[in-house]
Amino acid sequence: MTALITGASSGIGLELARVFAAHGTSVILVARQEAKLRALAAELQQSAVRTDVIVADLAAPDGPASVVAAVQSLGLEVDILVNNAGFGSYGPFLEMPLETALSMIQVNITAVTELTRRFLPAMVARRGGRIMIVASTAAFFPGPLMAVYYATKGYLLSFSEAIANELQGTGVTVTALCPGATQSGFAAAANQENSRLIAGRKLPTSREVAEEAYAGLFAGKTVVITGVSNKLSVLVPRLLPRRLVARIVRAAQERKI
Repeated sequence: MTALITGASSGIGLELARVFAAHGTSVILVARQEAKLRALAAELQQSAVRTDVIVADLAAPDGPASVVAAVQSLGLEVDILVNNAGFGSYGPFLEMPLETALSMIQVNITAVTELTRRFLPAMVARRGGRIMIVASTAAFFPGPLMAVYYATKGYLLSFSEAIANELQGTGVTVTALCPGATQSGFAAAANQENSRLIAGRKLPTSREVAEEAYAGLFAGKTVVITGVSNKLSVLVPRLLPRRLVARIVRAAQERKI
């Protein structure tokens, strides 16, 4: 069995690679940072599983196709596709460079959609496969100060639930992973570390999220929301007016003084 994991060089993706390898699953590691991938591959090979590295930039329009071509050149079949790569950017939409917004849509939405569409037919033909799409608890909310990021995660959740329904009876399952804030390096990359949502909080580790994600994937769950507090928080939009929900998220996102 082989799992392809995008964004495998750090955070949740890295820990998912470790969890899969610990369970005897071969892994294909995909990310931009070759040195980090090579180091991780050397580590995982000690678990006696096959580990391959594909260096690719999913922000490039031809990134997903290059990943598929590389898998084919390796002569491998992907049994488990983990669409983990993604990024966010903190601040008002008006102040975000257009290139950043479009790149985020390319990585978080377009690349996920394309990779899923490209690998799915072979899974259905084999009548077996698993797809994990890493969304977020952000998928349930409007996200002032991270408007594009929250919107992309909303797409991923909706997309996952829809195709999970379409694929019933095919032997292929789709799982949307919805973690909350995590010790993953994401907040630092997004310049979000000083927001009230992050600062001063004890956050779950990427390994804890990865282990819960792995269990949910193999249980065939359509949506995995990690952590009790996160399971409760996503109920808020069902109970309150959307305009008020946006205000609450804005308050949580604002920086501590």
